[in-house]
Amino acid sequence: MPILNRIAEFHDEITAWRRDLHAHPEILFDVHRTAGIVAEKLKEFSADEVVTGVGRTGVVAVINGRTNTSGRSIGLRADMDALTIFEKTSAPYASTVEGKMHACGHDGHTSMLLGAAKYLAETRNFDGRVVLIFQPAEEGGGGGKVMLDDGLLERFPVDEFYGMHNWPGLPLGHFAIRTGGIMAATDRFYITINGQGGHAARPQQTIDPIIVATQMVTALQSIVSRNLSPLDNAVLSVTMIEAGEADNVISSTAKVTGTVRTLDGKVQDFIEQRLTELVPQFAQSFGATATIRYARGYPVTVNTADQTAFAAAVARDVVGSDRVNDDCEPSMGGEDFSFMLNERPGAYIFIGNGPSSELHTDTYDFNDDAIPVGVSYWARLIEKALPVR
Repeated sequence: MPILNRIAEFHDEITAWRRDLHAHPEILFDVHRTAGIVAEKLKEFSADEVVTGVGRTGVVAVINGRTNTSGRSIGLRADMDALTIFEKTSAPYASTVEGKMHACGHDGHTSMLLGAAKYLAETRNFDGRVVLIFQPAEEGGGGGKVMLDDGLLERFPVDEFYGMHNWPGLPLGHFAIRTGGIMAATDRFYITINGQGGHAARPQQTIDPIIVATQMVTALQSIVSRNLSPLDNAVLSVTMIEAGEADNVISSTAKVTGTVRTLDGKVQDFIEQRLTELVPQFAQSFGATATIRYARGYPVTVNTADQTAFAAAVARDVVGSDRVNDDCEPSMGGEDFSFMLNERPGAYIFIGNGPSSELHTDTYDFNDDAIPVGVSYWARLIEKALPVR
């Protein structure tokens, strides 16, 4: 099935929605304008139920099929929030809010799911029901978990979840997916090293925490390079070192902060254990002390096998077999759709954004030519998952 004719007919309309959202970015849970537009359009499309304020500012809509003999429900999710970045695209629809920008394409994700809602409400060519989830605060706020904690599944039961993200560098009209971990767990660590400060001219009378910190950074790299199999996917990056206030004083404390990314729960557990063991012992070897706080963030985004195969088949129906990679490389970036996939089986797929700037950069822009591809994928997924008998 190529791009649906009806969807192609309102490509320009969806593009206009997307560009309006792009011009008015909102951050984390403060997506009141965006959520209001989403709810208004869902009601305009005659969705059977539209509920706002789920997970603070999330919007959930239900569209019933022509029949419901299957009793099944499929959840489709899009994220709505932007990032704190100063836009430099010079697009006519560039951000009108200084310091805020849709630099990850959530404006496109929201608009594509709204386009699917319009089509599905018009045609209702499926047996069962669709739950459309418009989520706030994906960019670090864990909005997916907040919606779940607010009773998302109790209020709107679903059997499976599906999500989609645009992917710069993946050609337009292409999809990529894989079974298992497709996006990484995003953990953080915070290390405080306590030494003995003193005059910079008499370092022998101090226990210099900066020396401990710089040596520790090298030691931390051995956790991945020498403790894990080369076949395991893991990243440990030190991103901040803080110490000192004057050029002639050796500080008494230093702080080391970083992130850990993993695609397997066992690897995640191992790195956390090794960090908590290594840090105090390493500091002690210099006569210093150190504490570590390890904070788990988004879990691994895990695609289940059956739903991944199904999503890939749907994508092939839309764009052709030669344009779907069903064993793509995983990303070490994080995604809070992982919380939903922890609750129900499902699949997360990448849709090509073409040769655009990278995500989270000030020159990034969602490719509007991807809109009919993404909307057709959503429509076909529902019609194939919930066929009318």
